[in-house]
Formats: sequence, structure tokens, C-alpha cells
Amino acid sequence: MNDDLAEVVRILTDVLGEDNLRDVEIGPETTFTDALALESIEFAAFAGKLRDHYGDRAGLPALVAGLDLDELLDLTVGDVADHFAGAAR
Repeated sequence: MNDDLAEVVRILTDVLGEDNLRDVEIGPETTFTDALALESIEFAAFAGKLRDHYGDRAGLPALVAGLDLDELLDLTVGDVADHFAGAAR
């Protein structure tokens, strides 16, 4: 697992809690809607923690703003990690 993917998974695990992820193995193909069933409040908390870690240079709103509904529903952990690749402070 590359560093950016590992960091995104760590942040996601922090938001959702390890107990809620016992039956889910998070990897680059893990979707936020189907596999994780992320609620909007959880997605907002995830976006905030990503901003705290990576800063405003590569914000999650910039990634999702250009997506249509189907692309948003198919968004994966790997897509987010790729977006933030190299953006760490």
C-alpha cells in the first residue's frame, strides 16, 4: 500500500471507527457508497480530516465538484488517494 493510500485509509478508519470496519477490508477499489455505506455526515468529517492533514491545496470538494452522480457513487478510496498524492504538507 502506498503512503497516500495508507494515510487515506488511516483517516477513514479514524472517522468510521475500527469497530465499524471489522468486516470490511479497505483498499484502493473500496467504494464509499456500496462497500462502506458512508453517510453524508461521515463524508463531511472525512473531508475535514483530509483538509487538516493535507491542507487546502488538494481539497476533496475540488475532486467531487467535477463528478456526475454516477461517478460520485462509484468514487473509491483509491480515487481519493490518487487525488491527494503528493499533496502532504
